[in-house]
Amino acid sequence: MHDMKTLIFATNNKHKLQEVSEMLEGIVEIRSLADMVKNGYPQLEGEIPETADTLDGNALQKAQWVFERTGMDCFADDTGLEVEALDGRPGVYSARYAGEHCTFADNVNKMLGEMSGKANRAACFRTCICLMENGAPRYFEGRVDGEILNERHGDEGFGYDPIFLPEGYEESFAEMSLELKNSISHRGRAVRKLVDYLKNNK
Repeated sequence: MHDMKTLIFATNNKHKLQEVSEMLEGIVEIRSLADMVKNGYPQLEGEIPETADTLDGNALQKAQWVFERTGMDCFADDTGLEVEALDGRPGVYSARYAGEHCTFADNVNKMLGEMSGKANRAACFRTCICLMENGAPRYFEGRVDGEILNERHGDEGFGYDPIFLPEGYEESFAEMSLELKNSISHRGRAVRKLVDYLKNNK
């Protein structure tokens, strides 16, 4: 019987941690940055830098930051909402679309404002995960296509979930159960590729 591998997930986002932890349950032991700080790694406090101009660049930067401070295997993700009518924006700036210290609600309000009156509502979410094993990066990507709604629907999830309608569904991400969302979402797809890799490389 193998001891379960431990991975640090380089995030301070509780929603993201919950989504990913559920998908990796029984496969690897997930430690959040907060867990690590409590267990004697004060160097993991504070904001992780995210200054790259691509999703995989940011994921790599975050994973490297944790690896350099702990020497432990870890992974990080970066997600972007890419909207056709906005020339692919906000993309890598999705989390801080409405400004440096904005809330999810600020970002959604800005998006609804920018999309007001636009006929083309097509958009996609992309997630890139960077797994750092013994200092070597490996990437996993997931994508889901859909459209931007005219107003918020539902109050589950986080981020742009209330205004994103995935292709082939009649509910926004924020109206879905976590189980359904994880089964079709960009992050879910990227995490499943990570899961397959971890299962096959125990």
